[in-house]
Amino acid sequence: MDPDALRADIPALDGVTYLNTGASGPSPRRVVDAERAAIERHEYEAHATENPYASAAALFDDARERLAAFLDTEPASVALTQSTTDGVNRIATALDWEAGDVVVRTDVEHAAGVLPWRRLRDARGVTTRVVPTTEGRIDRDAYSEAVADARLVCLSALTWTHGTRLPVSDLVAEAHDAGAEVLVDAVQVPGQAPMPVESWGAEYVAAAGHKWLCGPWGAGFLYVDPDAAERLDPLHVGYRSVRDPEGAEYEFHAGARRLEVGTVSPGPHAGLIEALDVVEAVGLDAIRSRIEALTDRFKDGLADDRLVGPREYESGLVAFESDRPEALVERLRERDVVVRALPTGTVRASFHAFNTADDVNQLLEAMAAVED
Repeated sequence: MDPDALRADIPALDGVTYLNTGASGPSPRRVVDAERAAIERHEYEAHATENPYASAAALFDDARERLAAFLDTEPASVALTQSTTDGVNRIATALDWEAGDVVVRTDVEHAAGVLPWRRLRDARGVTTRVVPTTEGRIDRDAYSEAVADARLVCLSALTWTHGTRLPVSDLVAEAHDAGAEVLVDAVQVPGQAPMPVESWGAEYVAAAGHKWLCGPWGAGFLYVDPDAAERLDPLHVGYRSVRDPEGAEYEFHAGARRLEVGTVSPGPHAGLIEALDVVEAVGLDAIRSRIEALTDRFKDGLADDRLVGPREYESGLVAFESDRPEALVERLRERDVVVRALPTGTVRASFHAFNTADDVNQLLEAMAAVED
């Protein structure tokens, strides 16, 4: 499948210049068809011809295996979640915190990497240290100082505010040298770049399929290092968490599966399996090439003093300055161009492989018209 065939299979693009994949990627028909088919099979057939719980469990097994292949890891190291935030919280609530424990995060984390630590501050007396960044680059001296006695580091592999790639492996190694574990928010990675969870070396990596994979909402996933999994003591427990849910006592599953809980729809992860197939059919090399060409085209048409983030290609996220970001986004939306305003006071356009040079031109022309 080439990028143009992918574009033709996404109904949400009809009549709209959609440049907001960093928030949510529109799904191809075949992804929605796979989700719908799984729900219909579950509700129309499995209830009548087999155990619907067993049917759903088989699909979840397939999803773990498919994700493990995509992440180049083992199925036992993958837990199915509903979102990145869900995955982060499952780790945050499974660690044995003590008052005074330190969490280190950057100042460009999404709410998923901020709110759980505020909650632990209030509930368990956990302290958070915030490492500053400049133009999406982490201050390595400040990082070294912050992690010296930390319990956990939470950082993004790819910043949602600037589109910059953090040196994850190096940051993980430094955290480990200081005795800290690492939780990576990687939601902006899958679908536009490789996601080498084991070579990163982090204990935990949370992501979801509804952005660059163009999968459905509700299909998150979580990588957990096997050794780290055995140290987790999940706060939530259900029949999917334990080896024998009917036994007099319970024993958590080995590996990441101990973080799964109970009954959820099989539809989203069926859609995610299909979304993974679509991305691999297009190919990450072709996706990167298309995104790089589009972001270069947009940056060339943008005044140098407006660009926020790297001039050289790092991702499909491009942020830029605006005197009135919310107003600009609204006026562009009136012209059927979809971007988003960020809480940093900037505007962000996201370019995926299904976008075209005409989409870039539409954005630049619309900006010129509404800002004149």
